Amino acid sequence: MSQYLSENITKITTNTLQRMRNEGERIAMLTAYDYSIATLLDMAKIDVILVGDSAANVMAGYKTTLPITLDEMIYHASSGVRAVKRAWVVVDMPFGTYQGNSKMALNSAIRIMKESGADAIKLEGGEEVVESIDRILSAGIPVMGHLGLTPQSINKFGTYAVRATSEEEAAKLLENAKLLEEHGCFSLVLEKIPATLAKKVTESIHIPTIGIGAGGATSGQVLVFHDMMGITQQFSPRFLRRYLNLSEEIVGAIEHYIEDVKSCEFPNESEQY
Repeated sequence: MSQYLSENITKITTNTLQRMRNEGERIAMLTAYDYSIATLLDMAKIDVILVGDSAANVMAGYKTTLPITLDEMIYHASSGVRAVKRAWVVVDMPFGTYQGNSKMALNSAIRIMKESGADAIKLEGGEEVVESIDRILSAGIPVMGHLGLTPQSINKFGTYAVRATSEEEAAKLLENAKLLEEHGCFSLVLEKIPATLAKKVTESIHIPTIGIGAGGATSGQVLVFHDMMGITQQFSPRFLRRYLNLSEEIVGAIEHYIEDVKSCEFPNESEQY
């Protein structure tokens, strides 16, 4: 068993994550958007919970992450935080709350931290967001970066294909990774980039890297909870491993309940007062 699972760690911190990276202990990260799921993740001793803007997709049914608002992200984050004792909780800053305006970025980050009680924020981008990162860090708020496939920029790229496949793009991503480390990010998410590049980035910087579709050489991995549990079925990228097929089990249970109600089998005598 991992020493970090067996150790009596009462709360994961940036220091814990850095030690894990330095000691070769992989960091496990999953998304949560509500109290019930966050409770289960914390019981299982997940290292990091990401309150992702993917809530726009799996909770609200939007096709992209762009529509979700700051108020909605704070609602999801505060719901999850109330369940968590051990995990480090990171909240995505939604589209339009930090790009191009570092003062707005700081105000948005402060709102997330004060109103949700989260531990850190995450934002997408490289050199174009370093001014926002600097301002947020100046308030003592930990920042996780995000490079590679950046879903908030989907309208710019027009596709969810693998990023940084050319030498020029790969060099730019590596440069941005080093830049984000220099500006004080405690960790980076690397999404849907070649595994060889993710390995190079991980070996070139000193902070933890969390991969999603970036191979096995990163410091840790993240998946969307609803995807890896088989609740959502329409999303099946190569990097996704489904650990359960809950959609099938849940629909089956609902059908069983409907049958029991209509046949007057539920409730039975032992289930009434």
